[in-house]
Amino acid sequence: MTSTVTTRTTRGSGFAPLLREIKNAGLLERRTAAYGISIAVNVGLMALTWAAIAAVGASWWVVLLAVPLGILTTRAAFFGHDAGHQQIASSRRLHDWIGVLHADLLLGMSYAWWNDKHNRHHANPNHTDKDPDVGEGILVWTMEQAEGRKGLEGWLTRNQARIFFPLLTLEGFNLKVSSVRFLLANRRTQGLELGLMAAHLVLYFGALFLLLSPGQAIVFALVHHMVFGLHLGSVFAPNHKGMEMPEEGNDWGHLEKQVLTSRNVRGGLVTDWMMGGLNYQIEHHLFPSMPRANLRFAQPIVQRYCADVGLPYLSTGLIDSYRMGLRHMHEVGQELRNEKSFTN
Repeated sequence: MTSTVTTRTTRGSGFAPLLREIKNAGLLERRTAAYGISIAVNVGLMALTWAAIAAVGASWWVVLLAVPLGILTTRAAFFGHDAGHQQIASSRRLHDWIGVLHADLLLGMSYAWWNDKHNRHHANPNHTDKDPDVGEGILVWTMEQAEGRKGLEGWLTRNQARIFFPLLTLEGFNLKVSSVRFLLANRRTQGLELGLMAAHLVLYFGALFLLLSPGQAIVFALVHHMVFGLHLGSVFAPNHKGMEMPEEGNDWGHLEKQVLTSRNVRGGLVTDWMMGGLNYQIEHHLFPSMPRANLRFAQPIVQRYCADVGLPYLSTGLIDSYRMGLRHMHEVGQELRNEKSFTN
């Protein structure tokens, strides 16, 4: 989708009044104690899950525990994400330690890699030349990216809407592989992180092979990472896919850039918990350092402000958000499907 939206705001003029209102409401203030409690609860639940794995022992029933562990692992990823945005405390050094302990030690993925990738996404969301999340890869997001793809790549593009969710089950493995590749190419950050990632692998697989049979350990690890990848990918998928995709030369300010490329997902406290607050994607992109728990309080302020300045603000249900994203992916592959039908 390319940009066709115009608004009454001019570049740089629209965000300052909203920022003042958010600051005056105290919504940018840290909630360190609440984060501390949440992190402690999540680590405690992960520990209890591992205790349950040890108690069940070498039984195939133990594989069922991979599901809650995958969900709690995604919670740990949310805390690493929030640390990268400096949402938790006032010290950058403390944020870095929270980030590397959650990402590298608990998840086995690189905090530096994630920050580099995610910060580029926030700076230019949905920009195909600048946002790594919509760069050309296994999946493509524009007809220009899809053009000329043949063989396996062509098949993937023609069917990408159908295979999107199955592909997400591989994301947990992709995070680890991409992390190692990044660290090996960036020696400045590799020592500590590679050490913590190695410790994660030793502790994780050591515990599994100590407590379970080799077959059970492998199946458990596969299910755990598939649940983690599917859950994490399902949280990030509704946020931008199918929204405006700015082209080079768009004269958008921060307000337009973040609102027009993002969508919110409506829901209650359960949705907020399962999506780590990222269902308030517009507010998160406008104020990335805002503590997660404050996003729902900022939402009505931002929505009203956008209405006042004539800026489209999209909020949908969860199913509709997936439908919009999948429809966009299906449309991107339409030309290749037409070519395939013609040649047949």
